[in-house]
Amino acid sequence: MRLRFYPYTLELAHAFGVASNTRTTTPAMMVELEQDGITGYGEAAMPPYLGESQESAAKFLGLFDANAITDPFQLEEILPQIDALASGNTAAKAALDIALHDWIGKRLGAPWHRLWGLDPARAPVTSFTIGIDTPEIVRRKTVEAAPYKILKVKLGRDRDTDRQLIATIREVTDKPITVDANQGWRDRDEALRMSEWLAGRNVVFIEQPMPKEQVDDTAWLRTRSPLPLIADESVQRLTDVPKACGVFDGINIKLMKCTGLREAHKMITLARALNLKVMLGCMTETSCAISAAAQLSPLVDWADLDGALLIKNDLFTGATIVDGHITLPDRPGIGAVKR
Repeated sequence: MRLRFYPYTLELAHAFGVASNTRTTTPAMMVELEQDGITGYGEAAMPPYLGESQESAAKFLGLFDANAITDPFQLEEILPQIDALASGNTAAKAALDIALHDWIGKRLGAPWHRLWGLDPARAPVTSFTIGIDTPEIVRRKTVEAAPYKILKVKLGRDRDTDRQLIATIREVTDKPITVDANQGWRDRDEALRMSEWLAGRNVVFIEQPMPKEQVDDTAWLRTRSPLPLIADESVQRLTDVPKACGVFDGINIKLMKCTGLREAHKMITLARALNLKVMLGCMTETSCAISAAAQLSPLVDWADLDGALLIKNDLFTGATIVDGHITLPDRPGIGAVKR
């Protein structure tokens, strides 16, 4: 098996603001694994807060000896070995995981949702994300999001900014909203007041309201909040899932944080066994990584797979959004085709 990889910079259609920063690009590393005339595609999308870069991804991928793979189907052997090459580097690991899954699906001539026995008609709607911005830009983004049935709103800067952002959106639409505070609320009493205020404004749940270190405060908030709490930064990999019990009502799974499809599938299974709700999320990504994640979407309660919609230089076509719903292409592998 031959490995190729190259850096690529994702250009955002709008500046993207969260609790801690605003950016206009996302560095990525594109991966290709080829054997028997079949190419599997993968992607590492690396927003700066993840701690990875194109340089670190290239260094990690240089540790991987693709020529040593004699049977690409042995994922339960290959992927743990990749994980053990170095600590961290979860997005770079996800790129290899996605490419291997894509190659296997193409070799078998079937999409992964079918290999997992999933009904693509059960894929949920996806939310469309609106970052922290000026009221004028927020109104424009909300109007542009008219085709989507649910919005995801980034909060967490400060109380006044948070409330103004929600109020601005409510000037335009009353459709359901999910909010992501990105660990921005540090005082549990203020977090409870915000939760109560949001509950009266057609908000579905709150994602990562408090810093991941404030476990006791988050558990306190969960017992009092009128809205469910969903873990993001607090749950990144399989071993983190049991820690969510009693602290959160559900978890958000992202391929770039959990090393790819293999571990994401295991996290969904474990979360269900622990009676946790499941959300499937993303970074700003091309349709390569988005289409890979979409293969799992019939298994989850909520999806936030709009990452490719937020960029203007997508390298792939793949999963699409039709009437707000994730629509999986009937193509083998992850379903993505390079342009």
